[in-house]
Amino acid sequence: MKLALQYYSNGEYEKSASLYKKLWEGAPNNENYFNYYIGSLLELKDYVAAIDVVKSQVKKNSKDVSLLVTYGNILSKQGKEEEAQVQYNKAVSDLGADDFQVYKLGNAFMNIQDYDHAIAVYEKASANSKNGNYVNSLADLYYRKGDIPKMIDAYLSTLIAEPGRLTSIESFFLNILEEKDYEELKLQTFDRLQANSEETVLIELLTWLFYHQKDYANALRQAKALDKRLQENGARPYQIGAQALQEKKYDAAIQAFEYITLERGTESALYFEARKELLKARRLKITDSAIYAPEDLVIIRAEYEAALSQLGFTASSGQLMLEYAQMLGLYVNDIPASIKTLRQLVDIPGLNRNVQAEAKLLLGDLYLITDEVWESTLLYSQVDKDFAEDPLGHEARFRNAKLSYYNSDFEWAQSQFDILKSSTSKLIANDALDLSVFIMDNMGLDTSTEALSLYAGAELLFYQNKFEQAFLKLDTLNTKFPEHSLTDDILYLKAKIYRKRKLWPEAIEEYIKVFEKFAEDIRADNAMYELADMYELQLMEKDKARDLFEQVFTKFPGSVFATDARKRYRSLRGDKVVQ
Repeated sequence: MKLALQYYSNGEYEKSASLYKKLWEGAPNNENYFNYYIGSLLELKDYVAAIDVVKSQVKKNSKDVSLLVTYGNILSKQGKEEEAQVQYNKAVSDLGADDFQVYKLGNAFMNIQDYDHAIAVYEKASANSKNGNYVNSLADLYYRKGDIPKMIDAYLSTLIAEPGRLTSIESFFLNILEEKDYEELKLQTFDRLQANSEETVLIELLTWLFYHQKDYANALRQAKALDKRLQENGARPYQIGAQALQEKKYDAAIQAFEYITLERGTESALYFEARKELLKARRLKITDSAIYAPEDLVIIRAEYEAALSQLGFTASSGQLMLEYAQMLGLYVNDIPASIKTLRQLVDIPGLNRNVQAEAKLLLGDLYLITDEVWESTLLYSQVDKDFAEDPLGHEARFRNAKLSYYNSDFEWAQSQFDILKSSTSKLIANDALDLSVFIMDNMGLDTSTEALSLYAGAELLFYQNKFEQAFLKLDTLNTKFPEHSLTDDILYLKAKIYRKRKLWPEAIEEYIKVFEKFAEDIRADNAMYELADMYELQLMEKDKARDLFEQVFTKFPGSVFATDARKRYRSLRGDKVVQ
């Protein structure tokens, strides 16, 4: 047998035909020998012998209609296409209800890539069967033919017959369907649901479809219907809310968490988590917009305080306390209340160590704002020590290095930034690289660090929200060093101050000066990216934002902002990505 196969593989068909003939005659029921024998004859174009052999087999085994496909294929190779079609049609016509013969005939047609007849086989078998065994084979054939609507229809039939295959069918759709095909899937699923609204698996599929199209509002609508019908605990809406929150789709997230807190109530095991996430979504909806009224913060502050009053100041509510403190310190500007909350938080027994570390970092930031520099560096150093090889530790080390930069200890700060350039956190690594290059550029040609010290001091004042003092220091720097290499940095920092003060026209003017007058300097891409960000998130001028994002990744392809700028450009252009 091995020798026969070797002859066939090497193209020595006369030898393989001779050996396979003997093998088959010795074992007439071995289809493998028969097929290789016929294959050898066809390669030799000995059609007469091949037909004689097949005809004799048909007489011996009339129930094996796949032999008619072999016969038809021989006729086709002779150019007798009409006669071949007669044999193919006869094979389908003579097919009985036996599962083995159905699959055998279907595979015979697939082997010669005659998908139309293979489809005819399974369609006939499906019409005569009640168990839906053949739907999967039909779906595969429709896919091979490129008939996506019929493929979807077949898989939906499979899904109804076998709901347990939902995950595998979803995975198949995810890998196969193009964006335009999802509309067809959506339409067919809706049509079937209208015909039978009790098919829960179709609602699950529809939920998945909306979810992966990032249409969280419609995904939530379906998930809520499932949750109520199946008397679940809100897990599906919670998952959608969590993903929507991650994607900054705050309205959908709020609706999801409100469903659990208001409609499912405390009976749901997810109630307390949903309440925490609801507060987070409401807070981020306000603070991420960057255009909010003071009364918005008053309302969300009261909601946080009500939640903490109910949940208590315990380890389990630590993340909620941290978010509350962030809002007080960074947005409400009630720094004393924020510091008080954080001090209470870091001392809670059993507190998650990551939450504790983040609380210490924020507390260090607030102490820096209030000029308690020693307290800041102490807290940063504690986190650095406790999380030495962790991104949290890298973040603490970066903040300590930046503190040294503010205090004009540039050499030590740069040595730390150089170490942090290899951080596993891309954000920290990029920021460290940026500051390292910045210090090197502005110290390399100077014998004095006075200009850089003035600028670092202005940055600290900006961080502390002392804007007028920051402007005075920048003006002093301009006056004393009118042609200094920091000129573009001065304009850039002024733009950031104007933006933080919501003086939009002034901010726009300074940003534009940076990337138009200093296109070759290191702040040009920063300025262009931040102006694009401001147009999108604060001024709501999407077209201007889109155009600027495009310029970021075309004019500055090596920029650390290039990848994100491309993503935001595509989003503003209206591109949709199915996951």
